[in-house]
Amino acid sequence: MDRARHSAAEGFATATIELPGSGDRPRRPAVEQARADLRRVLEAGEPVGDEIVDALVLPLVDRAVPEWQAALDALLPLPGIGGPVGYSGGVISVGVRLAVVEPRIVAAALFAGSFVPRVMFEEARRVTVPLHVLLQWDDEGNDRQAALDLFDAFGSREKSLHAHMGGHTGVPRSAADAAVQFFTRHLR
Repeated sequence: MDRARHSAAEGFATATIELPGSGDRPRRPAVEQARADLRRVLEAGEPVGDEIVDALVLPLVDRAVPEWQAALDALLPLPGIGGPVGYSGGVISVGVRLAVVEPRIVAAALFAGSFVPRVMFEEARRVTVPLHVLLQWDDEGNDRQAALDLFDAFGSREKSLHAHMGGHTGVPRSAADAAVQFFTRHLR
């Protein structure tokens, strides 16, 4: 939400939608079970297996991406909106899939702070839009090496990785400024 406000203050039309299963949206039992499994594994200090990551993230991607496409369908015809379109999102797998399947997106700013299913590495190779990837170096809930491997997998000719010290919520204000500069280059 802060990124959307910051971008709007810089003159960009912005929109945000609640992720499936978040806020007041209905919960999905299978995803809630995966979330509970994830908490249990993390509390036990065990490695997070692919089956938990897949069960948690892939249903979210499968639901969120069509919702973003529907939002674009509704928003782009409005007066004063139009394109080109940039995407900035926190669940990197949603951004990867959206960048692959949605031709109206011409640039993406992604936050490497969530678990990534292995299938997304293959999809990342098909991403060709310019990318601005933010990585919080000390993010306790993020596998740094997996984030670096995903960045390396992106097929984009123009991609930049912006790493900052600090945990998941320690993103500096300068990171938002850098994302706005990235979108200014690619959307104006």
